[in-house]
Amino acid sequence: MATPTRESWEAAYREVEAALQSADPAQAPDLLKLEEVRVRFLGRKGSLTELLKSLKDLSIEDKRELGPKANSLKLSLDEKIEKRQRQLQVAADEAALQGASIDVTLPGYRPPRGRLHPLTQTLQEMTRILSLMGFSWAEGPLVETDDNNFTKLNIPEHHSARDMLDTFYLAGERSEMRESLLMRTHTSPVQIRAMLAQKPPIRVMAPGRVFRHEAVDATHSAVFHQVEGLYVDRKVTLADLKGTLQQFMQKMLGAETKMRFRPSYFPFTEPSTEVDVNCFFCKGQGCGICKQSGWIELLGAGLVHPNVFKAVNYDPEHWSGFAFGIGVERIAMLRLGIKDIRHFYENDARFLRQFDESLV
Repeated sequence: MATPTRESWEAAYREVEAALQSADPAQAPDLLKLEEVRVRFLGRKGSLTELLKSLKDLSIEDKRELGPKANSLKLSLDEKIEKRQRQLQVAADEAALQGASIDVTLPGYRPPRGRLHPLTQTLQEMTRILSLMGFSWAEGPLVETDDNNFTKLNIPEHHSARDMLDTFYLAGERSEMRESLLMRTHTSPVQIRAMLAQKPPIRVMAPGRVFRHEAVDATHSAVFHQVEGLYVDRKVTLADLKGTLQQFMQKMLGAETKMRFRPSYFPFTEPSTEVDVNCFFCKGQGCGICKQSGWIELLGAGLVHPNVFKAVNYDPEHWSGFAFGIGVERIAMLRLGIKDIRHFYENDARFLRQFDESLV
């Protein structure tokens, strides 16, 4: 725009005013057309923008008189554009709601709150107690070698004890060591791995899943969980084992829990023992759960066999220790009154919802 005079500026103002009347923002059919009007008049090269810029070339008296007039026109245009923009946006939202299959104005759906599986809760409680007693967490692979699962545990090939553990063997061998592979039948191989990895003294717990080729029924499963404990030091005796298990059982099952040891046989411990606790359903009086005996069999234990120490290069003349193993499902079933182990693996939400974390 050339340097304006008052007369030329007023003429330009009238042209802008007339153009605004013909391009009324209130009549814009959509947001795109409304934006075109805004750019035409208020953009960087818009006619009203240029008119406002040219005020600087007028005299002070003309600026004082004509400036408010031009600013008023701009303010009016801004208000009209803003108002029309809100109207078009509301109309667009209403059209979208009418065409949508979901009413976004309705309250949101709150998904159900999850909770830990009762086996997970039981396992966490068992390992929590053992950790307070100084046992460190140890893990191993689910697929094990025959050597770790059997041989180093004093169960050589053709040993009769292998008949007690129906095993899932895997096809083929681990080529670099020519060893048979299998799904571990207990978590005892973790103890072997822990002893091979470090020198005594050692105090570890080995929680985890194990596999046995068994017919599934109310009390047996091909997949279940164990927690095993191992303590190796100098002059460890059965008294240490009894004190450890007594404390563990009382923390797990209640301060009134009593135990009894019965002689048994496990190839990896000598002497070996079955451990029973007084029935906490009938308080030792005899009921259907304990088969009227007043006692419930819970776990196996014993002092580590010297042959196991030799297999991991521990000198049995200098070191002694104890080991024990307990089924997680066994504890959970007794504490929660569950009579069928299959419920744990059927993923029935109606069953799982019964067990709040405070109940386990």
